[in-house]
Amino acid sequence: MEHKDVVLIGAGIMSATLGVLIKELMPGRSLVIYERLDRIAAESSDAWNNAGTGHSSFCELNYTPSGSDGSVDISKAIKIACSFEVSKQFWAFLQESGRVQPDHPFINDIDHMSFVWGRENRAFLRERHQQMTKFALFEDMLLSEDRDEILEWIPLMMEGRDAGQKVAATRMPIGTDVNFGAITRGMIEYLESSDNVDVILNHEVKDLTQEKNGRWIVEVKDRDSKCDHEVAADFVFIGAGGGSLPLLDKSDIPEARGYGGFPVSGQWLRCTNPEVIVRHEAKVYGKAASGSPPMSVPHLDTRMMEGERALLFGPYAGFSTKFLKEGHWWDLPLSVEAHNIWPMLSAGFQNFDLTKYLIKQVMQSPEDRFEMLQQYFPLAQMEDWELAIAGQRVQIIKEDDEKGGVLKFGTEVVANADRSLACLLGASPGASTAVSIMLEVLNTCFEDIMKQTDVLSTLRKLIPSYGSNLAQDEVLCKKTRERTTAVLQLA
Repeated sequence: MEHKDVVLIGAGIMSATLGVLIKELMPGRSLVIYERLDRIAAESSDAWNNAGTGHSSFCELNYTPSGSDGSVDISKAIKIACSFEVSKQFWAFLQESGRVQPDHPFINDIDHMSFVWGRENRAFLRERHQQMTKFALFEDMLLSEDRDEILEWIPLMMEGRDAGQKVAATRMPIGTDVNFGAITRGMIEYLESSDNVDVILNHEVKDLTQEKNGRWIVEVKDRDSKCDHEVAADFVFIGAGGGSLPLLDKSDIPEARGYGGFPVSGQWLRCTNPEVIVRHEAKVYGKAASGSPPMSVPHLDTRMMEGERALLFGPYAGFSTKFLKEGHWWDLPLSVEAHNIWPMLSAGFQNFDLTKYLIKQVMQSPEDRFEMLQQYFPLAQMEDWELAIAGQRVQIIKEDDEKGGVLKFGTEVVANADRSLACLLGASPGASTAVSIMLEVLNTCFEDIMKQTDVLSTLRKLIPSYGSNLAQDEVLCKKTRERTTAVLQLA
């Protein structure tokens, strides 16, 4: 039987990032990446399936929840902003070293803005701005309640708006747009050119079995020939997006018990009028509707797709029993087992508002979707927009001693006791924080190696701020941003 040191399941942003980190830090390891589709980064990492914001907490209001007393909790925003700075350092290394050489820039500078209306929302935005600008991570954030100034920033969103409506906006000029599909393909191409790395497409992992000696036997099916084969591996990473949960369950590790998943699909309105597209140059996020999942925060979003500018609005949530956009309708039913049925039912009871929200979204007419767009773009014309299907997300449902089960928004790494298998579950902010998440995997599963002097030295070449807290070190934060901005040509 063929043997590999590392098997990575899924050819998306997570496996690509982990693969490059392993080759840089442990160059002698042999790797194989299995992807069930015939192309790289075709699911959640694809530009049209992914939010692409470069989630740095500049504009995403769901990362800064408000309390009943009017306070704003920015702790999650700080953590995500620091993680995104780590990602930018890693990407800067890849570009500067020539390991990734894309045809078009995979990251571009674009204003990140938050936009609200109404007395309570304006008060929230003021408090959020006051709290965040205490940190160097956010000190460049501008706040305005002046209609004329906001008109200069985002004319499409202000023209035709009710003159009596009180609005407010924040603006971060150092925001970014990231094509995660492009950076993923760049990393996979680099891995394919490396020694002891195989990237095998159109092959689906069907089962995982751990032998008594700790080694994993991975059963793989060739989707063309329908033939099966097996490969032995010392370490397995499941980074298959929505497909990770069924594979985690097949591993039979005790740590997988109690986990379930709830799929949420997404849709965009995509602008088809070049004259409209060119007049908006920002990512502008509003506030999510009550009961909606985090990825449903409405935004009017300028994107760069392989060198072409695009304008999207949404996303609109939908429901599908598929765990992947190109998955199977029976994914959700087959994921329900004795160990997770109660957590899933309990989470459903506790999140009835989410269920009602999804039903309402699924039943929306084209006119309903367009009405929501007009709240952000008052003079929008229906004939300038078309519906596009976004990616599929699977939210984590986790067993809880007190509540039975809880629905978790975010990402979570699940590893077995001997640290020979790790699995990534969840969604947002996902891709933007991929480097930090994969470093967590390495520090969990290769703890001794990650402490070695030569490994730490290499790691600090990849990520100069590694081991430091950018939220607390103002000088290092500014120095780091200055360097990555120059290397990635963001200004």
